Amino acid sequence: MCFDIDSEPPVPRIAGAAVSHEHVTLTAADGNEFAAFLATPEEPARTGVVVLPDVRGLYRFYEELALRFAERGHAAIAFDYFGRTAGVGARDDQFDYWPHVELTTEEGVQGDIAAAVARLREAGVEAIVAVGFCFGGRTAWVAAASGHGLRGAVGFYGHPGLALAHVPEMTVPILALQAGDDERITPYWNQLFEAALTIADVEHELVVYDGAPHSFFDRKQDEFADASEDAWRRTLAFIAANT
Repeated sequence: MCFDIDSEPPVPRIAGAAVSHEHVTLTAADGNEFAAFLATPEEPARTGVVVLPDVRGLYRFYEELALRFAERGHAAIAFDYFGRTAGVGARDDQFDYWPHVELTTEEGVQGDIAAAVARLREAGVEAIVAVGFCFGGRTAWVAAASGHGLRGAVGFYGHPGLALAHVPEMTVPILALQAGDDERITPYWNQLFEAALTIADVEHELVVYDGAPHSFFDRKQDEFADASEDAWRRTLAFIAANT
């Protein structure tokens, strides 16, 4: 899991912003039912964000992040990966997520993304970007090659090695926000990813935050507040530029 269960996004709330939210159950094309959290601004939103959580699936951090997007005028939906194996019911803080991670498939997760995209489009959203973290980071990049009609994909500390095979099919811009002090995602992987994107002529930007650890985007990580602020600014700018 990237964040502690009580962590929060390092993004300021906008006081007085009129935002609606609801827990919903989505159904993928294969019949899978899975939990999601939908946040929408008061005024109809033309732009939307599919929020892809880390390996734990849907929990409070990502619900809060969806709300922060909605406060800024973007409809946002965060969803859970484990409907096929854990159902749609509420889970406690001791949820043993790893056995369910091992049972996920790329086809299944991308099918669920398609359902999340469809739910945003039902709400009138025209332009959608995927934003993911860790497991969700590389999943967002793969989504850019999976025919969802996205306008872009943002990955926070996703492992490039798991997305490299999909680079030739990527059809939209990519933003990679990587931690410089990440034991698993070394400079080698970042350089390989950037080279592959360049060769495939995929518009992209890869940013490495020197000294920042995996999961630096956390209100608890005070010493990396500057990196978090910059990553959030780049994410919002990326959405604006591509929608």
